[in-house]
Amino acid sequence: MGREGYIVPAADPQAVKKKGAGGGAGGSRSWILIDASGEDTILDVDKYAIMQRVQIHARDLRILDPLLSYPSTILGRERAIVLNLEHIKAIITAEEVLLRDPSDDNVIPVVEELRRRLPLSNAIREGQADGKEMGGQHDIDTGEEDESPFEFRALEVALESICSFLAARTTELETAAYPALDELTSSISSRNLDRVRKLKSAMTRLTARVQKVRDELEQLLDDDDDMADLYLSRKLDGSSSPVSGSGANNWFPASPTIASKISRASRASIATARGDENDVEELEMLLEAYFMQIDGTLNKLTTLREYIDDTEDYINIQLDNHRNQLIQLELFLSSATVCLSIYSLIAGIFGMNIPYTWNTGHGYMFKWVVGGSGAFCAILFVVIIAFARYKGLIGS
Repeated sequence: MGREGYIVPAADPQAVKKKGAGGGAGGSRSWILIDASGEDTILDVDKYAIMQRVQIHARDLRILDPLLSYPSTILGRERAIVLNLEHIKAIITAEEVLLRDPSDDNVIPVVEELRRRLPLSNAIREGQADGKEMGGQHDIDTGEEDESPFEFRALEVALESICSFLAARTTELETAAYPALDELTSSISSRNLDRVRKLKSAMTRLTARVQKVRDELEQLLDDDDDMADLYLSRKLDGSSSPVSGSGANNWFPASPTIASKISRASRASIATARGDENDVEELEMLLEAYFMQIDGTLNKLTTLREYIDDTEDYINIQLDNHRNQLIQLELFLSSATVCLSIYSLIAGIFGMNIPYTWNTGHGYMFKWVVGGSGAFCAILFVVIIAFARYKGLIGS
């Protein structure tokens, strides 16, 4: 199938940016094409050329439109895998990878990793040939590595990149959130509250992004038919199983990542098992590895959310305690005001300029009345406070 559209050399980043900035949602867009040998070419083509090249429908290509909001998706088609994971928007075939917007800062590391990892099968095949020419002394070393099909290596790079990206964002959020929460518990201020509010909003958005990727992997793992649709090389070769008795290479992850950490003994036992076109164990192991990684990232965010909730509960308890202290102070002041009002009433009555007979020659009575009323008010204040403590209105 010929390559349509305007082709720009991959080493010309200015042309990539210039062409990538021009197209609309349905017009010309910049793509990078990476083949099985790791060679890349910048394509500036419209959606119709892409659809014709990889044999997908327009609705599948719309999923990759950066101007439209679609959830994380991994779709298996007859000749391609449509991949939409955050900033990674790619179309994977059995022989090449088409990656959208290669000039994006987040996409550049993915392109470099694809260049490094995709030619892996060629290197293994050359190593095996060299081993045969030298009398088989390298047969053991090269035979220890199982060759994965091209689409699985490309899919693994994309999954590893997106999982690492989300894990890095989670680590950055944790680094900023935990000190801010600890500072908030020690000093409740408007500045600290606003800082934690922004961090909580960022955590909510990041949790939603991680959850979407996790749900997509979980949905894919739960459906064997969907996983079988991702075996593009199997469809292309028309083979009934990725494992053959003729000594063909086994299709298991071979790159130095989480998926390749699975023991060779486990892979060998699977290789000897019954194989048919519905056998998806090798892909299931690959997806499960990254599912566990993204699930671990989600658990970190869940732990952070629980820590935020605990901090909010602690702050609410502190605020309730301060509120209770203010209520106690208000009760003390109210009780003291009542007692002083009674004392002022008595003093005001005796201070009136009204003539009465027993005031003459009985000045000593004024002292007793003033002293008695003061003692009465003090006793009344103590009784009020004791009654409030008995009813639990104030602390002891």
